[in-house]
Amino acid sequence: MRSLFCSLMIALSLVSCDTNVIMSEYRTLGKGVWNKDEVLEFTFNEMDTVQKYDVFINVRNDNTFPYSNLFIIAALTSPEGEVVKDTLEYTMAMPDGTWLGKGSGSIKENKLWYKENIVFPSPGVYTIEVSHAMRKNGTVSGIVGLEGITDVGIEITKSNP
Repeated sequence: MRSLFCSLMIALSLVSCDTNVIMSEYRTLGKGVWNKDEVLEFTFNEMDTVQKYDVFINVRNDNTFPYSNLFIIAALTSPEGEVVKDTLEYTMAMPDGTWLGKGSGSIKENKLWYKENIVFPSPGVYTIEVSHAMRKNGTVSGIVGLEGITDVGIEITKSNP
């Protein structure tokens, strides 16, 4: 009986763990509104300097998000202070308005590609800063309070060989 219990616990622990996930962290946005000046910062270190990684920006939205796409500015800062900044566009809904992403109910979670097969060549602390870059068509100034984004996160996984 004891060996059956131990075998069951080992099997459950192996199934429940995703050994490829190195880091997963979220920031919750107050009242589901992402202010245009709110830069979300994620730091990490102790990365294998030879291993290739995939980096995702995870976004949770609810039904109040009024757009079918999302523009994000992401900046990756190395331990030496080198900054690589990207403006990214992600599709959040199909043309008929059906939300993309996973989840039931009013919250959908989207796992959005940021960097693929990236190597962090130097030991030390890396920082990823994420902000939204949404604006209405024909306007220069950004949307001050982007409604419907409830959480934003970063996930780093080992790349598959």
